[in-house]
Amino acid sequence: MRAMRMATLSASDRAGHAKQGHEHFRYVSVQTGEQPLTRYQGRLKCRYGYGRAAETVNQGDAGQDFVAIRMQDNVCHFVLCDGVGMSYLGDFAARFLGNALLEWMETTPSLTAEGIERYLQDVTDAASKQLEQLQPLDSSPLLLREVLMEKRSQGSQAMYVCGRIALTSGGRKSKVWLAWQGDSRIRLWCNGQEQSKQFQKHCSTNERWSTREGPVGGKPHVFETKASSNDACRLQLYTDGLNDLDAINTYIPDEHIQVLLDAAHTGGLEDDAAFIEIEW
Repeated sequence: MRAMRMATLSASDRAGHAKQGHEHFRYVSVQTGEQPLTRYQGRLKCRYGYGRAAETVNQGDAGQDFVAIRMQDNVCHFVLCDGVGMSYLGDFAARFLGNALLEWMETTPSLTAEGIERYLQDVTDAASKQLEQLQPLDSSPLLLREVLMEKRSQGSQAMYVCGRIALTSGGRKSKVWLAWQGDSRIRLWCNGQEQSKQFQKHCSTNERWSTREGPVGGKPHVFETKASSNDACRLQLYTDGLNDLDAINTYIPDEHIQVLLDAAHTGGLEDDAAFIEIEW
């Protein structure tokens, strides 16, 4: 709901950032600004970018997508969330869920389908309490405030993709774990061959997470695979603001992705766009 204007975001919500050290890297997207396509190279390599829809930029609103990446030594955790625009404060759901999933993955040694389903249900209480504290601006028209308060009672929603890529200490093998609900794109290449059909058949706008109900439209989808050191793999995730990428199955140079994020040919993005690509 793009016309919704809310109380000022906290400093932590405004300040997206990237930090890196020796085999250590963290990036959190800025929902109130843009992130040009940027690269990081360690034992795992990644590219990431973020852009708000032209309408969102013009209105000075926060984007409804959220991206975060954390790399430590041989392990990478990542999350990409797309807030549901017709729900109450989809940007909140995307931000809350993204941060919560990152913390859960980093503190959970063994990731399982049962574990993430249980966690997505358990975290609804904390999300609902935070959502209750967010109030429409006092200057909002009375009718709009009433509509927003009704939407708030129904909860905030977001679609998500999250996962872990772990390299063995000797770099001989890698293990990939992914979980998702919604229509954000998940594409995987190994040794130049795309292997994305298993994700495409479980890509649905009817599936998402809700601050009120937890998983909606079914259980989280989970994918696991292993690869050897001889395999060259590339995982690409993006939200529907970058749907022009759907028809492209070859490697795309940085500058071409930036053209899509800028979207000057259409007067700006028609929808928020978030992008992550990880290579190992």
